[in-house]
Amino acid sequence: MIHSANAPAELSDRAHLDAVRRHLPSEAASYASPARRTIETARALGLDPVLMAEFAEQDFGAWTGHRHDDLAAGGEEGYAQFWQDPARSRPPGGESFEDQVARTRLGLLKLEPGPSILVVHSGTIRAALCIALDIDVEAALRFLVQPLSITRIDRLRNGWRVVSVNQSVRNLPEIALREERPETKGGPGER
Repeated sequence: MIHSANAPAELSDRAHLDAVRRHLPSEAASYASPARRTIETARALGLDPVLMAEFAEQDFGAWTGHRHDDLAAGGEEGYAQFWQDPARSRPPGGESFEDQVARTRLGLLKLEPGPSILVVHSGTIRAALCIALDIDVEAALRFLVQPLSITRIDRLRNGWRVVSVNQSVRNLPEIALREERPETKGGPGER
């Protein structure tokens, strides 16, 4: 399903939410996409995030609210062609993943120095990984990002360091994500 910005969050797994909450850094600024599901998730994690449009999920335009299977079966104009270059193709009235990467880059530049928590969509996380790793947009689409997983990216003075991707917190010791700190080379721009 290509969800609209008004789609609600699935928050029934309270134990999983509690585990994620325990692994988040304390005293960190929090940000979220303006979509209902990210706001609800952030609040369920005990956060009061700053909403940033730059962190919204990819806009699928006219395809929003439809199932991928239905679009494919119905012969939706341009749907099959979209998947020939999914990183650069735009759905009717929407944006490409490449557009989302550019938008996410602008959002990352707006973050204040220091630790931040971003409650965002899988596409936004892929976009941030694309930026951090300086990889082609098509390669970034290969990352699997599950709901309520943690991806940690540290902003250093001269770039980024990827610490973890799509990490499930269910079986991790609480200290594993919380206490690891970036190298002290970066100074004020570190995250």
